[in-house]
Amino acid sequence: MNDLETEEKVDVLVIGAGPSGTVAAAILHKNGFNVKIVEKQKFPRFVIGESLLPRSMYNFDKAGFIDTIEKAGFQKKYGAKFADKYEVCDFDFSSQFSDGWTWTWQVKRDRFDHILAEEVIKRGIALDYESEVTAVRFNEDGSSVTQVKKENHTSNIHARYIVDSSGYGRVLPRLLDLNEPSKLPERSSFFCHVKPKEVTSDKERMRIIIIVYTCDIWGWVIPFADGTSSIGIVGSPDGVHRYKGTKEEQMRKWIAEIPALQERFTDCEMVFEPRTITGYSSEVKKLYGNGYVLTGNALGFVDPIFSSGVTLATESGALAAELVTDQLDGKAVDWEKDYSEYIISGVDVFKTFVNAWYSGDLQKIFFSESPNEKIKQQICSVLAGYVWDNKNPFVKKHDRALSNLAKIVSS
Repeated sequence: MNDLETEEKVDVLVIGAGPSGTVAAAILHKNGFNVKIVEKQKFPRFVIGESLLPRSMYNFDKAGFIDTIEKAGFQKKYGAKFADKYEVCDFDFSSQFSDGWTWTWQVKRDRFDHILAEEVIKRGIALDYESEVTAVRFNEDGSSVTQVKKENHTSNIHARYIVDSSGYGRVLPRLLDLNEPSKLPERSSFFCHVKPKEVTSDKERMRIIIIVYTCDIWGWVIPFADGTSSIGIVGSPDGVHRYKGTKEEQMRKWIAEIPALQERFTDCEMVFEPRTITGYSSEVKKLYGNGYVLTGNALGFVDPIFSSGVTLATESGALAAELVTDQLDGKAVDWEKDYSEYIISGVDVFKTFVNAWYSGDLQKIFFSESPNEKIKQQICSVLAGYVWDNKNPFVKKHDRALSNLAKIVSS
């Protein structure tokens, strides 16, 4: 059978139905634009990035998603606990420096993303699953024609603007040659969902637990509302995959080796076979162009250590939607200053903390013998995702503030 071909016209085409795409689409729709989302996969689908940060709540609120998420009954998260073999450093988001949300959720992303996608459909936003963008052509005025294939059908979607929220697929970076190698070292994550024999205490379930193991290896525990948890090991590929055997055997060896995992998950049931992602950090040459803007993982990904992914995704999605609204309404938009510089400034704060984590400086700060409560509150705000609060010295002068503090606690 020959392919069927149709023509469509929309104001804004959003590529990708993850949190960045649905936040952007919801705001644009609320602002009166005809929006269409195309998504390559069929939802629900598995993806990581399960522990959210309070800053993302601000953007879910802008999109009108808070009530919908609340009704789903996800595990609420009030802080982060860092633990090594001997000590614990607990950050409570209610004791942060910045004003704003002091809690968020820990979610199984297959269900979470599906709920947001179904919510935008209920609002009248067209969303086509299993639809792959195969080509795009931009006109001088920024309008575009995007070729989308679904089974034996091809759609040519004419749009005034494109928001690329395609995540790890990075559709426009791939088609427009915008991808750039990450400057961060290659690392690997090895993870699964587990069902422990005994569910941990209520307070611990309201935290993400970060396990400090060696200078090369760290782990996570993310409790979910149904009593299961996400567990993961992160580090250099050689370090993470040091064990032989099946993936389940390898994970059970890690559980047996790390006391914090052994205590909680010995003889646990594995909900699915452990999975691996390697070389996930990414960058792009530019975040926007004539007629398009990149959001979420399409514009890059840093590292899983501080759960920055969904925060950067929703921040960029919401801001992109507001600026696209202004542009399509005929207002002047300075995409470099108002979008690129702003988003990159937050990414740079996260990168500074990521680098300080892998150098060991943050561990020295977290487990120092005489912690300063004000400094802890300022760092807590960064861990809560408030990486654009320039009143915070660990945002405004993040490089210098962290390195100086590390030297002080080490002396």
